[in-house]
Amino acid sequence: MEKILCSESSVRLDVFVSKNFDITRSRAAQLCEEGQVKVNSVCGKKNLVLKSGDTVEVNIPAPVSIDTLPENLPLKIIYEDNDILVVDKPQGMVVHPAAGNYSGTLVNALLHHCKDSLSGINGKLRPGIVHRIDKNTAGLLIVAKNDVSHEALAKQIKIHSFLRRYHAIIYGNLKNDQGTIDMPIGRHPADRKKMSVYNTEKAGVRYAITHYRVLERFDGYSYVELTLETGRTHQIRVHMAYLGHPVVGDDVYAASFVKKDSNKFPGQLLYAKQIGFTHPISQEQLFFEGDLPDYFVSFLEKLRRM
Repeated sequence: MEKILCSESSVRLDVFVSKNFDITRSRAAQLCEEGQVKVNSVCGKKNLVLKSGDTVEVNIPAPVSIDTLPENLPLKIIYEDNDILVVDKPQGMVVHPAAGNYSGTLVNALLHHCKDSLSGINGKLRPGIVHRIDKNTAGLLIVAKNDVSHEALAKQIKIHSFLRRYHAIIYGNLKNDQGTIDMPIGRHPADRKKMSVYNTEKAGVRYAITHYRVLERFDGYSYVELTLETGRTHQIRVHMAYLGHPVVGDDVYAASFVKKDSNKFPGQLLYAKQIGFTHPISQEQLFFEGDLPDYFVSFLEKLRRM
């Protein structure tokens, strides 16, 4: 069990657990009902009102794993050797299995292609996955074929020596041609499926840095290059929405823009275009660049003709 000392008064137990253990309120309430939450060593009901100084203990059981099955799915391989694999994930493909998506994922395809040659550090549901990109974001992704490679690549990401550069079309025009967004990101206070920008770091909120550069400007849109210094969930989408220039086609963080936009576009216009890193075994410096998807190029050409 993990313990946290309550430093506030008059807060419900399920609300406190949800906020401090980064889970949904319904999941927090369920844990209370299952006896997995204790207040001062006694099981607490979800509507218990905490006092400052109470000690809250929470046990979050490990998720029950399922057997992920190999599937013969199309896989665009950019590079492959005995230790790593670089793939160009299409828009609409989920990276790894999760509730509601236990098949048709990148992991299912990798299990078919690589057989048993995938790292096991992230468990049965995420074999080989060192980092991920959103379902509706296309682009380059690196996969580790063994644990040694996985650990070495994860370390590069942690110390920010792993290059991850995206191209996107955003709404409106940024004031400056280039700049940096340095704003912490954490779960949205009201919608746990979304992320949000915060003014300061605190429990569940981590610093996040995105560098941007304008490539082309259009009437009502901009074509930009975005380089990640950190890799938080939904980072680019959240940071651009924070600036008031969300990614075109983002139905979560740009919903109001998408609703008013008269142009038709097939989903989110965000592509993980470049990755660069040190090979985990040979120590060779590698750099890969993908080709923008046809739907992205078509919309870009449309803007150039307007």
